[in-house]
Amino acid sequence: MKQKKLLSLNLSQLKQMYQSKLPVLFDLATEAVDEAGFKTQLKQYILNYPGREVSGQLLNLLSYDGSEVFELSTGENIQIQTIHSLWKFLTNQLPKEFKNTDLFVDLFIQFKRLEEAEPLKPTMQKIKSRTDRWSTGMDEEVIKIREENKKRIISLLIAKIESRKVLQTRYQFSEEMTYEEKFELVNQWWNQSRFHLSMAIKGPNELNRFLNNSLSEATMQVLAKAKKKGIPFFITPYYLSLLNTTKEGYNDETIRSYILYSTELVDTYGDIRAWEKEDIVEAGKPNAAGWLLPNAHNIHRRYPEVAILIPDTMGRACGGLCASCQRMYDFQSERLNFDLDTLAPKETWDKKLRRLMTYFEEDTQLRDILITGGDALMSQNKTLRSILEAVYKMAVRKQRANWERRSGEKYAELQRVRLGSRLLAYLPMRVNDELVSILREFKQKASEIGVKQFVIQTHFQSPLEVTPQAREAIEKILSAGWIITNQLVYTVAASRRGHTTRLRQVLNSLGVLCYYTFSVKGFRENYAVFTPNSRSIQEEKEEKIAGKMTHVQQEELAAQMDKGEDVENRIRKFTKKHHLPFLATDRNVLNLPGIGKSMTFTTVGITDEGKRILKFEHDSTRNHSPIINHISDVYIVENKSIAAYLRQLETMGEDSEDYVTIWEYMSGNTEPRFRIYEYPNFNFSITKEFSNLGKLHI
Repeated sequence: MKQKKLLSLNLSQLKQMYQSKLPVLFDLATEAVDEAGFKTQLKQYILNYPGREVSGQLLNLLSYDGSEVFELSTGENIQIQTIHSLWKFLTNQLPKEFKNTDLFVDLFIQFKRLEEAEPLKPTMQKIKSRTDRWSTGMDEEVIKIREENKKRIISLLIAKIESRKVLQTRYQFSEEMTYEEKFELVNQWWNQSRFHLSMAIKGPNELNRFLNNSLSEATMQVLAKAKKKGIPFFITPYYLSLLNTTKEGYNDETIRSYILYSTELVDTYGDIRAWEKEDIVEAGKPNAAGWLLPNAHNIHRRYPEVAILIPDTMGRACGGLCASCQRMYDFQSERLNFDLDTLAPKETWDKKLRRLMTYFEEDTQLRDILITGGDALMSQNKTLRSILEAVYKMAVRKQRANWERRSGEKYAELQRVRLGSRLLAYLPMRVNDELVSILREFKQKASEIGVKQFVIQTHFQSPLEVTPQAREAIEKILSAGWIITNQLVYTVAASRRGHTTRLRQVLNSLGVLCYYTFSVKGFRENYAVFTPNSRSIQEEKEEKIAGKMTHVQQEELAAQMDKGEDVENRIRKFTKKHHLPFLATDRNVLNLPGIGKSMTFTTVGITDEGKRILKFEHDSTRNHSPIINHISDVYIVENKSIAAYLRQLETMGEDSEDYVTIWEYMSGNTEPRFRIYEYPNFNFSITKEFSNLGKLHI
């Protein structure tokens, strides 16, 4: 039976499918005296198919049935009753209000896998054809549509400027200007990031007007409710020009889902909880990863080697609010916002920054600082320069202090500096000559004291975000000697077949390397954009595989990147030499709501709604806080069933048959960290002692 039809069956029809297609299993249930008898017979039934991967997976479900586990994201104990519910279903004992079929669809397919050959994996030609179907922002037909969008939006911006009651000294028209002169002036302002921030769209009615009144009535109702509940709207004219408001041309669903809020997000806003437990900090107490931090808002940390710095500057804001943002919790509490004037650094910030740098300076293991927010590049150039200068001075002091320490007692010195920013996609004109000069100068002097890695860690969500303007920004940053890595959030729209391979391909062509492909985090608020982890594993095994490199090739690429010049051409020549369509340098992972990233899991149950219950292990390829040795197994209930995910793809125009192998990915293993993302070795021995580590309360 076609998967598409199976997804459309009701409970009664699905039971008939079990009876006709899985008669032995059906008889085991209906003839069993009780549930225990059914489970005993079921185990023997599964053991009759030795050597099949699915046999072990089903036995795993059976062994966990009836057990209670602690679900880490919610902090609640849950009962696993996968097989229990199957027996109830097959013996007509389900409650009358039970309507959801997704659990029994998943189990039907798993038991059919015992008898049938596994579906064939896509060929390289199939991977290529699925990749080629996606447009990029560099395509001529896409550029043409966006030029028309820009003209329409400029006309609306003229009207917006003219209607402002409070005149701004920077963006206003003189009385004698003609419409053509106003148009030309706004066209010039378009190249200024400050203009787009000033003219950002901040409400649903204005958003619809700038999208040529193309939003549906249902969407507008959701957005109106979002506005009433206090969810910020902040979309720049540039980013809006990337959307396609016509019924012809490119599919913009991936970028559209970043600015249009879902019903689940709106309903949940106000009650959103922090997914990453280690970001919850109480004064004087270690966070979930065991680290003591100077305060709750400026430094976040989960690993020994790296900590995140969030400055008290405009860097607490973003160039737009992503609907699936992990920091929606902070926008809800207004710790992050878009009131840009109030986010300008206060007189006390420089003094506070020096105190925060002391945390890095006096820590034995920290060697990597990630400056983010918000968005690191939202800080003005002067502010960013002062932050980088403080980082440089801290690194110098830490290095000099090491001169007095013996080998084996020395502290880790600063090796890597990263700036986290989505502005290359949201607002590429932010990358101006002054910023490039700041980056270049910092790299030159920081390199002299041993800092070796300089990274702009960005976030392109779709190949459609890679525009000529983005290409120019990328070229400027690369010219400063920094590398650029990309992190993708694996939303439903981004998870469509070939979409991620196309993104890797176009980014590589411009000199950008991919770093992480993240499963969507969060609770019910992100239901609409959540993609099951099985799809991430499917993508890794069936699509990303086309760009996999041998160990020798990895070493060759790392050597090329270490040279730090002409990155774009080096990557292009490397891919051509080895006949690679793209470079699979990223790892598919989930940020666990504990203390790190992982994709090492096994499925131990399925809820009555069909959501898989996954048992995760932490990433064994990297260092962790010592608390990792005292943490029990991590159990996570996924946000959505696979059946619901496939139905959602169907509404986007996808053929669910193209994803038929998704069901078999009931476990995963974290990929090794790619060679170029490893820390360099020190030429001295550092201490094994940890500082800033609280007492373990286990």
